[in-house]
Amino acid sequence: MRNLLKFFLFVSIVFSSSLIAKYPSKTIEIIVPSKAGGSTDLTARLFAETAKKYWKDADFTIVNRGGAGGLIGFEAINRSKPDGYTLGLIFTPQLVAHIVSKRAKYNLDNFKIVGNVAEDPGVIVVNVESPINNLEDLVKKAKTEKLTVAVNGVGSDDYIAAKNLEKSNGISFNLMPTKGSTEQTTAILGNHIDASVMNLSQMITHYKAGKVKIIAILSKQRSELVPNVLTSVEQGYDVLMTATRGFIVPGKVKDDIYKKIVDLYTKVINDEEFKKRAKNSYIFLKALEASEYKAYLEELQNITKKVYDESPW
Repeated sequence: MRNLLKFFLFVSIVFSSSLIAKYPSKTIEIIVPSKAGGSTDLTARLFAETAKKYWKDADFTIVNRGGAGGLIGFEAINRSKPDGYTLGLIFTPQLVAHIVSKRAKYNLDNFKIVGNVAEDPGVIVVNVESPINNLEDLVKKAKTEKLTVAVNGVGSDDYIAAKNLEKSNGISFNLMPTKGSTEQTTAILGNHIDASVMNLSQMITHYKAGKVKIIAILSKQRSELVPNVLTSVEQGYDVLMTATRGFIVPGKVKDDIYKKIVDLYTKVINDEEFKKRAKNSYIFLKALEASEYKAYLEELQNITKKVYDESPW
């Protein structure tokens, strides 16, 4: 009996080693927790196209699982088989916001962190025909009427920024959660809402085309891409928000396969053609290796919890 157990253990080890040696040998899915067409989706597609250069025998497919502020996609990543054939491109603060609000069935320990790819400052935008030209206009108008403001789901960076603006100015918006930036963009361009809190990469082409006005960038420093747009701080409003986008895999992925995925991430993020294409697509690269990004996510979760405790959503 003991010899039989040893035999099966030996076979199991050999079989497992064989699978790792052959990895990747089939299509790899990248789950994107938002609709197709947004900046997160574009980041995933550029990554996949560049990854083919280094994993020539692998195919990559993008699976869009938008909705509920990314929660549907995050849960799908968590439930996926930990065989290395599912990667997840997550965005913050939504990933941790769902944890602190207890909506998520996962926690950070359920994942292995691969690394961060990009960061994207928040902006507040209005249609070009809107009478609102700055944050003061927006706040004054919100004191006399209920303004509809689109955000990318409850608990998103957009949502938290909007709630902070409400709280600090004694106003209340009619917040309209969406399934992603594609829906927000349609609403703004169609002049169906009063304003939208988004990310710079999602609006910059429409801004440059003269279709929208960016009335504030939610950071301490102006962006060189939109140098004439005042920051929220410059306008006297201490409302800051920046999103990140990075890769994770299920926590039970074998270490040898995980190391291969991290190696692929490192090659892609340092690829000159990838950098060039990202810049041309207004994707603001910000590489953080696994340990750095994990520490960032843990700190962000603590910060987000404080916001949630003061104003639950």
